[in-house]
Amino acid sequence: MRSISTCFNRFIKPGITATLLILPGLVKAQDVFKEFPDLFTVPYSYVAKHVKQPPVIDGDVEDAVWQQAPWTKDFQDIEGRLKPQPPLQTNVKMLWDDSCLYVAARIKDPHVWAKLTRHDDIIYLDNDFELFIDPTNSTHKYFEIEVNALNTIFDLFLTKPYRNGGAAVTGWDTHGLRSAVKVQGTLNDPSDIDKGWTVEMAIPFKAITGGFNKSVIKDGTMWRINFSRVEYDTKVQNGKYVKLQDNNGRDLPEHNWVWSNQGLINMHFPERWGYLLFSSNEANDVKFEMPYAEQQKRYLWLVYYKQKQWFKDHHEYLPTLKGLGIDDKVTVAGNVNELKLEATTRQFVVAVTDTKTNITYTIDQDGLVQQLINP
Repeated sequence: MRSISTCFNRFIKPGITATLLILPGLVKAQDVFKEFPDLFTVPYSYVAKHVKQPPVIDGDVEDAVWQQAPWTKDFQDIEGRLKPQPPLQTNVKMLWDDSCLYVAARIKDPHVWAKLTRHDDIIYLDNDFELFIDPTNSTHKYFEIEVNALNTIFDLFLTKPYRNGGAAVTGWDTHGLRSAVKVQGTLNDPSDIDKGWTVEMAIPFKAITGGFNKSVIKDGTMWRINFSRVEYDTKVQNGKYVKLQDNNGRDLPEHNWVWSNQGLINMHFPERWGYLLFSSNEANDVKFEMPYAEQQKRYLWLVYYKQKQWFKDHHEYLPTLKGLGIDDKVTVAGNVNELKLEATTRQFVVAVTDTKTNITYTIDQDGLVQQLINP
């Protein structure tokens, strides 16, 4: 939920080699992404299995149904390689049926505490677990759900990212959401050492795929998703957990630990979230493969980041790709693609088109990604 002012010049780290997806025909092109190395690492992916018998939402993440789903890798710092691995373990697993996405989280913590009790309290002011879902993979109209160890929910709908002037609709609720928390220890008791807490959620598809043309979740459906854990440094004072503060009496910044790293301290870069693939395969051997369209979109984001950097420095957008140092023809997975840019000083749209299929994707100054229906 944290709205953090983004300074694009902090992305530029000369001399740092990016960890990038190496694709056929793209090896020579990787240098074009080096200006933003931490924004072009490959997001994690997860294949969720379809189940006929859903889990019971009681906070127990070890029951038989959940044994069908693997745990994710341990959460990492939100900035990825720029920070050390978190000292406390966090993992997630997912399943789905015809009505809901099921999420289980395992949060290791020797000191489990929570204070906020009212729905839509600002839950990230406690230690919490958060999930972010973009069903359309457009970076707009996405959802955030937060929960603390008291099972208090804060849910909100984002019209678009804060960086683009988006608004958080806190009056939106995840209709039909079921959640449960189980503490492995004693909540709010500093006198003992806890093991942690677990979370279960059942998120109805109809709550997050709204509109008259509701999307149908089926085998092969892909969403963007990420998970975050907020953790504060505390001390015990008068028998209670109290956040550590700086010399001016302000709470020290929270730690942000995530499943798929963002590359910066901001969860509201949906293009950096992981990939969730829905699978109905009974053999449970489906592997995620990066879609060709996602490989194309990397060039859209390259233009977007460069335009935002230029606008920050010069208070206007550039009208040409050449001015940004980007070629108008690029090779993606062995296929030739054309890039086209239309811009005024305050707006821009860039398109990437496969020259054989004529399939086009666009991005604008607000980071809205869409497929263009060509005639």
